[in-house]
Amino acid sequence: MAAHPLQRLSSPSRSLSALVHVLGLLSFAASFDYMKRFPNPLHQGFGGNYQFLTIIGLSLATATFAVGLLADLTLSPQLFRLKNVLSVCSAPLEVLISVLYWGISAIDKKLVVPPELALPLLPDFGFHAMPAIMLSLDLILLSPPWTIRAYGAWTISMVIAFLYWFWIEYCFAMNGWYPYPLFGILATWQRVALFTVSAFLMTGSTMALKWVYGTVNGNEQIKRDASNPIKVE
Repeated sequence: MAAHPLQRLSSPSRSLSALVHVLGLLSFAASFDYMKRFPNPLHQGFGGNYQFLTIIGLSLATATFAVGLLADLTLSPQLFRLKNVLSVCSAPLEVLISVLYWGISAIDKKLVVPPELALPLLPDFGFHAMPAIMLSLDLILLSPPWTIRAYGAWTISMVIAFLYWFWIEYCFAMNGWYPYPLFGILATWQRVALFTVSAFLMTGSTMALKWVYGTVNGNEQIKRDASNPIKVE
C-alpha cells in the first residue's frame, strides 16, 4: 500500500510503523499489568477501572494501536482508515488527560489522587504521558492529515466530556465516592463548568495536533486550517 502523499513515513508497513505500534502496545500493556499487580481500592467499586478517565483513554489508545498494528501486518487499507478514525478521538483525549493531570498535579496533586495512592514516577508517566506521546507520534509521522474542523472536534469533545460526566455521577450514586478527589470538592454547576472547559481543551488539542502535523510535515494548508478553526471553506 502506497503512503498518503502528505504522510511523512510509510504506514501501514511491517517495518517502522509496526515497531512504533508494538512499542506503544507494550507500554500500554505494562500499565494494565501494573493495575493488576498493585490494585487500587478505588478501582474495586462499581465501574471498576473504568471510573477513571485515565483508564478509558488508555483503553482507547490500546484499541487504536492494536488496529494500527493489524493494519501494518496485513497492509489493509480498511484497518488503516479505522486506525485513523479512532485516532481522531484517542489522540486529543490523551493530550487532554496529560494536560489536566500534570497541570492539576502541579497545583495540588491531592486533587487528582489521594496521597496514600500516589503512583511512583515511572508508572505515573506510563499512565499519564506515554499514551499522549505515542499517539502524537503516530499522528505526526504515520498518518495522513486530519480533515476534521473545529466544529466537528467540538461536537466529539462535548459528547465525550458529558458522557463521562453522566457515567461518573452514576458511579457516584452506586459507590458514594468520586474517582478523583477534585470532583467531590466541586458543586454540581462547577463540575458542569469543568467538563465544558475540558471539552474546549480537547477541541484545542485537536487543533494543536493538526498545527504540529502541518509544521513537522511542511504542510502550510494544514497549519492554516488549524490556525483558523472556525473557517468553513
